[in-house]
Amino acid sequence: MTAKEVLKKYWGYDSFRPMQEEIIREAAEGRDVLAILPTGGGKSVCFQVPLLMHETGLAIVVTPLIALMKDQVRQLEARGIKALAVHAGMSSREMELTLNNAAYGDFRFLYLSPERLGTRFFQSYVRSMDIRYIVVDEAHCISQWGYDFRPAYLRIGELRETVDAPVIALTATATPVVAQDIQERLGFREPNLLQAGFERPNLSYAVRHCEDKNGQLLTICRGVPGSGIVYVRSRGRCEELANLLEASGITASFYHAGLSMDLRNERQGLWLTGEKRVMVATNAFGMGIDKPDVRFVVHMDLPDCPEAYFQEAGRAGRDGKRSYAVLLWNSRDLQRLREIGRVSFPSLQYIEDIYQKVHIYFQIPYEHGAGRQLKFDFRDFCQHFKLNQAEAFYALQYLDREGHWSYTEELDIPTRVRITVSRTELYDVELPDKQMLRLLDLLMRRYEGVFSYTVSIDEEDLAERLSETLPGLRQLLYKLSLEHVINYVPADKSDVLFLNHPRLMPGNVALSPNRYKLLKERYGERMEAMIEYASAADGCRQQRLLAYFGQEKSEPCGHCDLCLARRSSEADLRRRLQEWADANPGYTLEMLRDRFASPTAEESPEYLTVLRELIDEGKVPPPIEN
Repeated sequence: MTAKEVLKKYWGYDSFRPMQEEIIREAAEGRDVLAILPTGGGKSVCFQVPLLMHETGLAIVVTPLIALMKDQVRQLEARGIKALAVHAGMSSREMELTLNNAAYGDFRFLYLSPERLGTRFFQSYVRSMDIRYIVVDEAHCISQWGYDFRPAYLRIGELRETVDAPVIALTATATPVVAQDIQERLGFREPNLLQAGFERPNLSYAVRHCEDKNGQLLTICRGVPGSGIVYVRSRGRCEELANLLEASGITASFYHAGLSMDLRNERQGLWLTGEKRVMVATNAFGMGIDKPDVRFVVHMDLPDCPEAYFQEAGRAGRDGKRSYAVLLWNSRDLQRLREIGRVSFPSLQYIEDIYQKVHIYFQIPYEHGAGRQLKFDFRDFCQHFKLNQAEAFYALQYLDREGHWSYTEELDIPTRVRITVSRTELYDVELPDKQMLRLLDLLMRRYEGVFSYTVSIDEEDLAERLSETLPGLRQLLYKLSLEHVINYVPADKSDVLFLNHPRLMPGNVALSPNRYKLLKERYGERMEAMIEYASAADGCRQQRLLAYFGQEKSEPCGHCDLCLARRSSEADLRRRLQEWADANPGYTLEMLRDRFASPTAEESPEYLTVLRELIDEGKVPPPIEN
């Protein structure tokens, strides 16, 4: 099938969005391609269509976002396309079964978190897979110069040594330096960057320097109709602001990674359907959310880099209609941001000390621990050793960045079930509730191996098939466990540490001082670029963002706060010039200069440009010569 035939068959569309067709053509012709598309640009179609143009074959899709991974698998299956996912939180047996299906079944897409690439299960199956494409989502994560580097992504470069298949790398944000680094790290056969313009003609950027941020937020919510997202740094502030909006008659909810998955899904659903107009959230919210009619995104705190701001602000106005991205800040934000910059890079000596303390906490001796996956209570760890939580957290992250372990915050560990009686014994079991029998039947039909080992189950899917609520389903599972028919392990949430190698002796923990220094400098540069964007008093907000991402040539947007202020200033100057010229017939350039020139005027001051326009329009006569 052609690309357009695939698009029509599975998505029902007749034409592609801007840049999609070019990216698909490059991939279909077997070339490596790095595609930089703005948030909401339809990145998934760019790798799904090229694969489906082939009758057979598998695409490996590497993505760090487990929720997005699961959502894409569900969407593909709804279109009749077979897909699988392997991620943290699955048992070894589940991973093995999934990879076996990918190697020997007729599945088309295998979604993997980057950490899974190095597992023995994946390595043992990968040579048996008919891999047509290696897809790298959030590709900026492979660059140590990017704002969200993840060491596990480096394994993708190693994968290319085993798998001879083209790479489709995708990201919404990458500076020229990061784009070049991505292509080198992924072993591109030749450079091939396709980049859509970063312009968002319908999105108006604005910055407000203010002390009363809450008051400004209420003004925005009352003045801009439609749904919105409000980003804050802290979880406590999420709830506080949501309550403020509700008390002011604006329906709102809040979202952060500390909430249970059920609660996050429920609140996200209320916002998506419009029952709640505003979502107050940390940066845990937004990835993979497909809501085109977001009319405003407000940042209550100064982000630490333009990449994060551009991506989050870009969630407004995906339907092409006028929308607003507003940043509120004050001097306290600068102090807070620079303090974050300080604690984000604790000393290398402190980082090595945290490495040893983690092993002591789990009682792991030297030269042991490789491959262990540990449920990690971060707060208890900090209390145990009397540590500052912020510094300890960034030390854990830096050790992750250096590849000593993989650290995942608040991973949702799904509900697990195993049927403990044999199939024959099951017929003799008497149960008090017919729904319990129906649930057992569903478990047997939908989960291969449920008699042999504990499997992860999709509670939402089972509840829907049984016409039960989630609490009702969990009650049924609990009752079955009381009848000794199943082992039932309820869903859990925990930080998880995966140890990549045996515990090292003091002094042997590699921490790369030169890279540490460079990363600290790059962080400072990104932070200062964000401060410059916020504090700019002239120019154009969008032009500043575009220049940061390497798009040097662009026109002023005409509708950001700076462009509107300039237009207002020009309109005022036109009015004053015309009134003065009418009142001073026969004026000279010297008289004009005395009235309108500024002590800091440039060679070609603005008043002369406006005067020429007025003369050309016949609104005022030209000056007379002395």
